[in-house]
Amino acid sequence: MTQNFRAGADIGGTFTDLIVVDSRTGAFHIGKTLTTPEDPSKAVETVLRGALESMAISAGELSHLIHGTTLVTNAIIERKGAKTALITTEGFRDSIEIGRESRYDLYDLMLEQPTPLVPRYLRFEVGQRTRQDGTTHRELDTHEVEELARELASNGIEAVAVAFLHSFTNPQPEQTAAEVLRKAAPQLRVSISSDIVPEIREYERASTTIANVYVQELVDTYLRRLEARLENLDFSGSFYLMLSSGGIATVDTAVRFPVRLLESGPAAGALAAQSYGRAAGYQDLISFDMGGTTAKICVIDKGQPLLAHEFEVDRVYRFARGSGLPIKIPVIELIEIGTGGGSIARVDTLGLLKAGPDSAGAAPGPACYNRGGELPTITDANLVLGYLDPNFFLGGEMLLDVERARRAIEELIAKPLGLKVEEAAWGIHQVANENMANAARVHALERGKDPRRFPLFAFGGAGPVHAYRIALALGSPTLLAPLGAGVMSTVGFLTAPLSFDFVRTWVIQLEEIDWDRVNDLFRAMETEGEALLARSGVPESDIAHRREVDMRYVGQGHEIAVEVASGELGPSARNPLKTRFEEVYRELYERPGPPVRVEILNWRVVSSGPTPQVRLRVEQEGSAEEANRAPQDTPSQSAAEGRKNYRQAFFPEVNGFLETSVYDRYRLRAGSRFAGPAIVEERESTVIVGPGGQCEIDRHLNLVVRMPAGGE
Repeated sequence: MTQNFRAGADIGGTFTDLIVVDSRTGAFHIGKTLTTPEDPSKAVETVLRGALESMAISAGELSHLIHGTTLVTNAIIERKGAKTALITTEGFRDSIEIGRESRYDLYDLMLEQPTPLVPRYLRFEVGQRTRQDGTTHRELDTHEVEELARELASNGIEAVAVAFLHSFTNPQPEQTAAEVLRKAAPQLRVSISSDIVPEIREYERASTTIANVYVQELVDTYLRRLEARLENLDFSGSFYLMLSSGGIATVDTAVRFPVRLLESGPAAGALAAQSYGRAAGYQDLISFDMGGTTAKICVIDKGQPLLAHEFEVDRVYRFARGSGLPIKIPVIELIEIGTGGGSIARVDTLGLLKAGPDSAGAAPGPACYNRGGELPTITDANLVLGYLDPNFFLGGEMLLDVERARRAIEELIAKPLGLKVEEAAWGIHQVANENMANAARVHALERGKDPRRFPLFAFGGAGPVHAYRIALALGSPTLLAPLGAGVMSTVGFLTAPLSFDFVRTWVIQLEEIDWDRVNDLFRAMETEGEALLARSGVPESDIAHRREVDMRYVGQGHEIAVEVASGELGPSARNPLKTRFEEVYRELYERPGPPVRVEILNWRVVSSGPTPQVRLRVEQEGSAEEANRAPQDTPSQSAAEGRKNYRQAFFPEVNGFLETSVYDRYRLRAGSRFAGPAIVEERESTVIVGPGGQCEIDRHLNLVVRMPAGGE
């Protein structure tokens, strides 16, 4: 049986999305169903089974299924992981509670610090001690570890994290401790920090190792259950997981390092924005992904999403750096805020209108879902404003109840504020817009980027509904909404290469580098990457390596990533490396650095296979060549053939409702042009274009909106 189809599946807080693409033609089928929180694999099976039946193909014709999930993030936030203990160096039992000894808000007298995943009574010390240079100060007492293992197992402990001081320079003591633990108590899951985060900084290293083993059982159980469901469907292709860094990995790798799945879904969305932006000629973008529960924003700069090597999860205060648990893994750098279609609107104690971060989720959902929800949400507001067709939600599979939405908004928002229902609905919509625009602006400016020069790439089930107003608020010159915007994260899965990340810590000043050791270090990591990729079926000729180092001025507390050239390195590489570091420093901080020496802390390699290309195509009348011809190759054509009806929709420019053209996204050809106000509908998402927006379908079937000059 030929395997010409590839699938991507994304589990969100409200919906589970799927796309199946024919690798030969670009023809695709989209599926969307409510997430099943009690067993997320059930929703994946349901939506996949439906897609296969609609396409009249079997699961055996799928060559790949690539999957992303919020399971790890939710488990940490909701504290639903394994009962976990920590074994650490004597005297360092409380390091994960002491943290960095900093206050993220100096003036809050009632400041809450993030609560560690391991309580103090489950943190244990052993006498082993490694010096900074990797030599042993005190040997590990294996009998002590063996007795501790039996005690932990007998008291119902399910998982153990081992994090010894300076283990990144000498992993042997941790490896020995893991062997003893597994032999004495085979039922315990064990993670060691020299495997999970072999780099400097004990607090971050311990926190990440704990998080990894805390969710390991949960992820293992879930993935094996999903594998069984796929097997029942006769799926025989390759099953991969999306990583937070934007690469993909096998199930076995994901089970070993589940903490790397923390941001898998949002990472896929950023990859989709990168891929589509490049194809359309946009190297710089702001990726805006709004689903049912959250909105994710990422800066794409020079054709690449910004990357970080550390982030925080479960923040006490969403925007306060330092208020969450540090996780030291490679991750696409984005900001996530609690604003989605299901975000609940309310009037606070000061009489102010708020939207989110609490969400109605998939159950009971917004009031208009008619599934028991009674609280007004952003989706309810959008329905009342005429932005959504109650009979065409999910292509008509799910009918929305306008009257329930109006009642919820009237009772809980309009009456308390003395407003009409439509005014209250617009207030909910605009509060959400301002929250997201402010987050996007801050995220871009903190990274030295001016949002006014970045087009906005909008997707997700709710993103295109809000994108026009957000682009106006940011001063963005252009808005792009791709075909299949409602499930664009799943497309991102299909554009991700198979990849592995490696890091080694060696603190050395630039002037004192031993270049033979540098070459040995990079060569060892690249060899390991090649071996792992080869086992996954990637030919050696298709493997690429990207090198980076973490650099800083001597005496500084934090470092920045600088790319390193490939091949053998020698003394001649010193000045270019320093120059590049100074350039990156100036880009970030708008000033030159101090006149002091520079040092390198961490040495990194990303080994990856080829990057797949995905372009979606729709069946249209006429030849495929005509349907997808570049706009510049065709005369200006009217979009009248794509108009399906008219609908009353609210626009603040007229402070009321306008009779608005509604277009069928699948009938708009490349080169079609029209002006706002307009509503463009596809099965899983709707684009709202305000008055003044000039729209065109480009050669890749993206909807491109030229924004009015001046913004808001």
